Amino acid sequence: MQLDNYRACSPGETLSRVSPFLRRLGITRLARQTDLDDIGIPVWCAFAPNAKAIVIAQGKGMDDDAAKTSAAMEAIERSVATDPACELRVTSQRALETSGNLSNTLDSLLSPHTNPVTPNEDIPWGRGRHVLTGNDIWVPFDAIHLDRTIMSPRYWQSSDGLASGNKRDEALLHGLLERVERDALTLWQVTPAAKRYKSAIDTKTIAQPALRDTLDKIARAGLDIVLFDITTDLEIPCIVALLGPRNRTTARYVDITLGAGASASPATAAMRAITEAAQSRMTFIGGARDDLLPNIFSQRADPATLTAMDMLASRRLSDLPILCATSAEQSLQMVLDQLSNRGIRDIFAVDLAPDWLPASVVKVFAPQLENPDGERHRRLGNRALSKVL
Repeated sequence: MQLDNYRACSPGETLSRVSPFLRRLGITRLARQTDLDDIGIPVWCAFAPNAKAIVIAQGKGMDDDAAKTSAAMEAIERSVATDPACELRVTSQRALETSGNLSNTLDSLLSPHTNPVTPNEDIPWGRGRHVLTGNDIWVPFDAIHLDRTIMSPRYWQSSDGLASGNKRDEALLHGLLERVERDALTLWQVTPAAKRYKSAIDTKTIAQPALRDTLDKIARAGLDIVLFDITTDLEIPCIVALLGPRNRTTARYVDITLGAGASASPATAAMRAITEAAQSRMTFIGGARDDLLPNIFSQRADPATLTAMDMLASRRLSDLPILCATSAEQSLQMVLDQLSNRGIRDIFAVDLAPDWLPASVVKVFAPQLENPDGERHRRLGNRALSKVL
């Protein structure tokens, strides 16, 4: 079981291409954080002091080049998303449809106490594309951009589904996989704890070299990690990792971190979950992100999370489904086929990057999938409500 590597070029090449444009995007510095922790998993951060979203972006990877590039691309995504270069039109939904255009008001992403878009209301719309059909579709611009300086946004301001790549298929694949991962994580979280934690994966049976090396680093640092299979009916591999200290008698909330990952390959999904948990741990160690409030560092760990850390494994990584792909294009098509075959057909993507940027940035919307926690008028969608019932 191998890790997939579908990038059009190496991380170092990607960074060389985008580096001349970092200052123009407001990104002033890339910094290595790896040695702030004992694990040794490479983690870097990128600083954008005047950002309209989060000032510090983080990235992780198998080596410094990958982690550094990951941090830079994360910062690029957010910078581009605050001022998207998508085609805009101010009009009403009725006028759009009268002229033969498709539209979707994305009501599931409305903020609390805001009203849905009415048919005759003139608002700014951004042009996207229906991923399955290739047809143009217009969605509210307020659901596209990521400008958190707006005090009362009509739509939830989120980076969910925001992704970048060397080319569009790469960005689209990773944005879509993030939506699949968030859907799986929400369904897992609404499942009663007694059932939720029965899907622990036996890490001792994992033999894939890169995964094994990463797990050994965690063990040498005196930490425990537990993996859970959260793959849903979509049958796209999804995994959650919980990372924490071996002695958890006085564990705080920040001492146990969560990571999640989705991929066509179970091994890659596991690696993404593990390294994201390590990155989240670094976020608390660094303490510099502007969305971390001081009181979070004194909260006690959730008892249910402590229970999860001690669960006995009942599954193997090899039990998960696998989508055998050899390229980003093939992996993207397989993921789309899985979604379409299970009734998830509303999948839209908006291209955000300006022409001068040698990278693709997209915002992926899949309103039939569940969303993570956020400031929305509706916390759960139909899939989660069915799961709860």
